[in-house]
Amino acid sequence: MRQVTSNAIENKNLYEMKTKTIFQLALIFFPMVIAAQTNDAVKTWTLEECITYALNENIQVRKSDLSNQSYQVYSEQATNQKLPSVNASVRQNFGWGNQQDMATGESSFKGNNSTNYSVNSSVTVYSGLKLNYRIKQALLNIESGKYNSETIKESVTLNVLNGFLQVLFAEEQVKNAEKQIESTTEQLNLAGERLNLSIISRSDYLQVKSQLASEKLSMANAQSQLSIAKVNLMQLMELQVSSDFFVSHPNMEELLNQNVSPNPQEVYSLALGIKPQIKNAAIQKESAVLDEKISAADYYPTLSLDGGLGTGYSSLSTGMNYFDQLDNQISPSVGLSLSIPIFQKKQVKTNISLAKIGIKDAELNEIDTKNQLRKEIEQACVDVTSAQIEFEASLEKFSATDESYELANEKFNQGLINSVDFLFEKTNLIVAESQLLQSKYNLIFSYKILDFYSGVPIQL
Repeated sequence: MRQVTSNAIENKNLYEMKTKTIFQLALIFFPMVIAAQTNDAVKTWTLEECITYALNENIQVRKSDLSNQSYQVYSEQATNQKLPSVNASVRQNFGWGNQQDMATGESSFKGNNSTNYSVNSSVTVYSGLKLNYRIKQALLNIESGKYNSETIKESVTLNVLNGFLQVLFAEEQVKNAEKQIESTTEQLNLAGERLNLSIISRSDYLQVKSQLASEKLSMANAQSQLSIAKVNLMQLMELQVSSDFFVSHPNMEELLNQNVSPNPQEVYSLALGIKPQIKNAAIQKESAVLDEKISAADYYPTLSLDGGLGTGYSSLSTGMNYFDQLDNQISPSVGLSLSIPIFQKKQVKTNISLAKIGIKDAELNEIDTKNQLRKEIEQACVDVTSAQIEFEASLEKFSATDESYELANEKFNQGLINSVDFLFEKTNLIVAESQLLQSKYNLIFSYKILDFYSGVPIQL
């Protein structure tokens, strides 16, 4: 009996030790498992990650990459046009006719067959440098395609930046609405206590209650705007819409009023050397010049070198077998051909005239592209200056309105003012806070646009 009791006690102690060990291990690993699951379930996107994802998934970007691959293939083909062409041919002929025997003088209807083999090669020696011009033009097309891709990527980047800031703006609107509801709820509770004590009228109580209902509606609108902003950003990224989409919140205070005074001419001079659309316009003009040279090359003669090697077999030949005939009838040939244009129905002249028009059009496109860039930079500089002034004014207005609201709140708590006067100050505060928030993100976006034209990477 004692032995059984002792074994039971030992088993119980062992069980307790195992349970304690398992519990300690659970305390260590359970938070790690929860954290891992949380990280897998919810991803927080930074602006840089949003831009990278959008650039990888955007259809226009991907199509431009395919176009660049096509330009590379065309360039290789243009270079290979200088190589000789080589062709081989084999022809088997069958024929029937009357054949006379020279010994007997008798004729009979018989069949015959022959086989011909040939290899021919041709290479253009001179064609007015047309091949060289086409090679240069193909290389320009490759560069043009790259700059076009960069232009598309920049456009996508700006769109994602705007969408990202819209999400942050909408989130702050929701937070502000939550704070306003929390504050008004407290005021409504206080007003209810005063109504029960007959300190205020029911009309004053209902004014506060109506304000709370209005703020809840504003809260619902803010949440709706946040959802729309997130959907817009996800669609810009070509990301499937999901409710588990969250963006990171960088320190925006560091980006606020930097008191910059941008010089449009300086920014424009810098942008001329770095913006892909400017480089692309210059390349298009250079390519148009080559079009004229390619067209003018048709005025010049074309010199070609060709060579060949042939042999054959005929059943009518006697005294030699198949392979002996092939060996004895090998006939190499080499020749030069010169094609001299005399009259092409003015087609060359027409092509040259059209090419000259294309050059003028490319020049105008380059001027227009530069003018458009200059106007955008001038507008961006004005926007930065205006946004800084607007932000400072909104900040000053909010500070004064907030101070006035705090005073009104204190008086309302003490029963010195009625709900109408208090809610008037509260409404002013909500408006001032909304204007400050809007001016804040407008200023940040203006700074980023200025960075974009100055060649500064887009990041928050």
